[in-house]
Amino acid sequence: MSERYEIRLPGGRVLVVHDTGPREAGVPVVVWHHGSPQSGALLPPVVDAANARGMRVVSCARPGYGGSTRAPGRSVADAASDVGHALDELGIERCCTVGASGGGPHALALAAVRADLVTGVATLASTAPYDSTERWFAGMADDGGLRTALAGTGARARHEETAEFDESSFTSADYAMFGGPWGALGADAGAAGGAWPEGLVDDDVAFVRAWGVDLAEIGCPVLVVQGGEDRIVPRHHADLLVDALRRGELWLRPRDGHIGVLGALPVALDWLLDGLRGGITAHT
Repeated sequence: MSERYEIRLPGGRVLVVHDTGPREAGVPVVVWHHGSPQSGALLPPVVDAANARGMRVVSCARPGYGGSTRAPGRSVADAASDVGHALDELGIERCCTVGASGGGPHALALAAVRADLVTGVATLASTAPYDSTERWFAGMADDGGLRTALAGTGARARHEETAEFDESSFTSADYAMFGGPWGALGADAGAAGGAWPEGLVDDDVAFVRAWGVDLAEIGCPVLVVQGGEDRIVPRHHADLLVDALRRGELWLRPRDGHIGVLGALPVALDWLLDGLRGGITAHT
C-alpha cells in the first residue's frame, strides 16, 4: 500500500516517511499529518480516498513516534520543519496538506514555514493554539493530559504513567466508525500509545506552548472541518482557528464527533485538489 523509508535530518535525527507514490511529475501530492498518538503509517481510508482522486500521499511519523527520533521540547513548527525537509528530499515542489486531530496544528504549521510548497490546508478536528483561558478546555471529556502539559514534559509524562482513556470521549457514532472504515485508526492509535508514549507527551506539551508560527501569516486557503459533538476537541477550537486565519473557512458538521468528522476527508481532498489545480488562488 505504501513504501516506508528513513530520511536523515540535519543534526542526525531520523524521520520515518510513508509514501504511496508514484513519484512522476504532475501527480498531485497530499501530505497527511497523523493524530496523537499514531504511528504515522498510512491508514486505508486515507489511501483509498487519495487513490480515487489520483493523488500521492506522504506521511511523516512525528519525532517520538513510529521509529522517528524523539526531539524533547520540540515545537509544532519544529515538527513541521522536519516534514518540509523530507519533502525537499523527495523532490516535491508543490503539495496540499491535511491534519487530523493532533495532526491539524502540524498541517497548519507546514503551510506557515513552507509557504513555497503548500497550496492549501484542511484540518479535521484540530486543536487551536492555547489562549490561556479556561474556555479552551471547556467541553473536553478528559482534559488531564493537556492541563498537566502546562507544567512541562515531566509533569505530562508522570500523568501518562497512570492515565486511562475516558470512553465518554467518543460518541456512539464515533464507535461505529471504529467498527467500519476507520477501524485501522483505533488499532494504530492503541498500539502507538503503548509503544511511543513519549510522542504523545511531546505533542501535548507542544500544543499548549507557543507553536512557533503565526496563523495570520498563512497565505493559502484553509478548510477547518469540525464536528459539533466532538468531546475531545470541542467546537470552540474551530472558531479560534477561523478567527486567527486570514483565509479560513469553517465546515461545521453538527452531528459528528471526533472520529465521525473523518468521514469528511474525501470532500476535503476534493477542495484541496481544486486548489492544486488552480481553482483556488494559493497565495495573495
